[in-house]
Amino acid sequence: MAKVKVALIGVGNCSSSLLQGIQYYSKLQKPEDCIGLRNPVLAGISPKDIEVVAAFDVDDRKVALDLAEAIFAKPNNAPKVCDVPKSGVKVTKGPLLDGVGESTKALVSISNVADANVAKVLRASSVEMMLNLLPSGATKASEFYAEQALAAGCAFVNATPNFIASDPTWAKKFEAAKLPLVGDDLVDQVGSTALHKTLLKLLSDNGVRINETYQLDVGGGTESVDTMDRTRDTKRTIKTESVATAIPYKAEIVAGSTDYVDFLQNKRDSYFWISGEYFCNTPMKIDLKFQTVDAPNAGSVLFDVIRAVKLALIKKQKGALEPICAYGFKRPPKMVSLEEAEKQFKKFLA
Repeated sequence: MAKVKVALIGVGNCSSSLLQGIQYYSKLQKPEDCIGLRNPVLAGISPKDIEVVAAFDVDDRKVALDLAEAIFAKPNNAPKVCDVPKSGVKVTKGPLLDGVGESTKALVSISNVADANVAKVLRASSVEMMLNLLPSGATKASEFYAEQALAAGCAFVNATPNFIASDPTWAKKFEAAKLPLVGDDLVDQVGSTALHKTLLKLLSDNGVRINETYQLDVGGGTESVDTMDRTRDTKRTIKTESVATAIPYKAEIVAGSTDYVDFLQNKRDSYFWISGEYFCNTPMKIDLKFQTVDAPNAGSVLFDVIRAVKLALIKKQKGALEPICAYGFKRPPKMVSLEEAEKQFKKFLA
């Protein structure tokens, strides 16, 4: 299998975990040794077949550095699990636009290097797909890079909650260009939203009537700062709509980010509360806390999405690809249950 050539938009914590994950799993020969991966091999493609050939950022502590060094530069604080050898890929200066919010300006040191011609860099590196890993509030920047993907003739993966794949206008643009588009808002491998939905479905399937439930997330890191500043309401809408698909009736549901705590760094605490009734209207309540590290939580799903998009390129599929969107993202073009998403994804792979 030829390498899957990928470009990264934003060399932050998720990029750090992705690069480290490629290195970590490439050393493992047997699928049974690949603990932490849902699919050690997907569509005949292994993690070692993924090659990052271009990367864009605006922080002068990362621009012009080898990608292997840039992923460990401040303000990144994703855990280091392995050394990453120099790749020969230099981080390119992209346009700032709205990529840095008011609350994160103190955390980012903006480079004064001239902006690169993004489409030219993509073509020169033979990029097959771009991964949009910008902060959640970077709406204009996300749209800019989507346009560059169209100009360069490569697929676009929108991991942010900005509406790209779920926007019919963008979907039509990528369909017209005969390119795959997937998004929006990447799910976590062990995500609070998926866990919440699973609990609600389990209870509902067993006859419990859910009356009220909430899921509140508190995190550290620059993404949490940006969410509080610019996309708190959007994220809450996306998560609440996603959670609502887990039960077949109306209930009072609130789900979303609530605060930033700096000393949590790249960790996230999620709190769940569920209130309902079971046999003979007997009341029940569930109160849970759940902690994860953000950046590694994206790695396994990104591996699957990258390999699925490669398969879509081989199949010459175009536009917003619903099976991949439903499987890997919180806000696909069409909201479906977890079970239906799994069914669609397996059918696509087959």
